[in-house]
Order: sequence, then structure tokens, then C-alpha cells
Amino acid sequence: MAILLPHKFRYLKKEFRNKPFALLDVGAGSGSPTATKKFFPLCSYHGIDKGNYRNTDADFQAMDAYYEMDLTELKFNSIPDSFFDVIIMSHVIEHLHNGDKVIEGLLPKLKPGGYIYIEYPGTRSTKLPSMRNTLNFYDDPTHVRLYTVIEITRLVQQAGCAVLHSGTRRYWPFIVLLPLTLISETIKYGFVPGGVFWDLLGFAEYVFARKNSS
Repeated sequence: MAILLPHKFRYLKKEFRNKPFALLDVGAGSGSPTATKKFFPLCSYHGIDKGNYRNTDADFQAMDAYYEMDLTELKFNSIPDSFFDVIIMSHVIEHLHNGDKVIEGLLPKLKPGGYIYIEYPGTRSTKLPSMRNTLNFYDDPTHVRLYTVIEITRLVQQAGCAVLHSGTRRYWPFIVLLPLTLISETIKYGFVPGGVFWDLLGFAEYVFARKNSS
């Protein structure tokens, strides 16, 4: 089964697929460095994480820089300002009690004209059925705070960004291929992970914004 472009890369494909750019991936675990380089082989990949979360040696070799830190401490001086063309924060802020302050602290690292993508479980997720590997917000005991599109939109706008796309994540390629995904995930894991239903049931919200050039 072909690997689909993840939703977090959906709006970046046209702009960056075939040219070099600097990417800051906030929460660089679970094989994200290697996966990112498959879709954007020319990107300069910089990762942030608190430790090694399910990354291999190949993943660390795929990184051009790695910042090991506790985001909640808001100590970002080691990361260059106005350097990155793209910042991605996918399913990070729900694990942080001060995710709003983390976003504020990292936005200065984005170049004028650069893009930021933020994704997190929406309030709808609190009403979904409980399922293995998370379908309800409270399935994951490390989830500590809910955020909303209105809150994140206001935050990035105050920091000088224009929101280009936002709302509940409903990525139709994943929904159309759901029957095949159910079969493949069952074969792979022996059960159906809750994440395969995220797009169908509207588990996640996202905000995609561009930093103003002046």
C-alpha cells in the first residue's frame, strides 16, 4: 500500500517538494526525521524532543540538528531566530500545560514569510469512543490540556501570522482508503489502532499559518 502524504505536509507539498528549505519539527519522534526526508529530501531537518522517543540511528542521521529540551521550560535560546521556513507542531501541545507559551516562544524562530502547522486533538475528541492507541482525548494519560482553533488562531495572529487554513482535520485520502487501512493495520498490529478513525470522526484540529513578511 502506497504511503500517503501526511496531512501535516498537505499545504507544503507545492511550495517545498523540490527545493531546499529549513524545517523545525517540534516533537521529532516516532521515525519522523526519516519519514520527512522521504517526502522532502532536500529539507534541512532540525528536530526538538525531550529524549529519544522511538527513533532509530537512521532517524538521528537524517537530522541536520537536534535540540534536546523540555519545551515547558521555554528556554529556546539555542535555536536560531528567523531561520526556519517551516515549523511543524503535530500532536505536541496537548501534552503541555503551557503549549500556548511554547508556540509564542518558537514563532520568532520562523522566517518572515515562513509557515507554521499546528495540530492537536479538538474538543470533539472528548466525546468519541475510547479505543486502543487513542480515539478519545482521555485515552492518552499524557494529554494534559485541550486547545481550540479560536485560541490558536488568536495566538498566531497576535504574533504577526495570517491563518491560511484551519478547522477539523478531515483528510479525504485517508477516509477513502479506510477499508484498506483497517485490513493492513489489523495484519500489522493484530488490532485496529484508534488513529485510523481520526479523519472520519474528526478527532483533530489544525491551524496552518504564514508569518507576515513585514
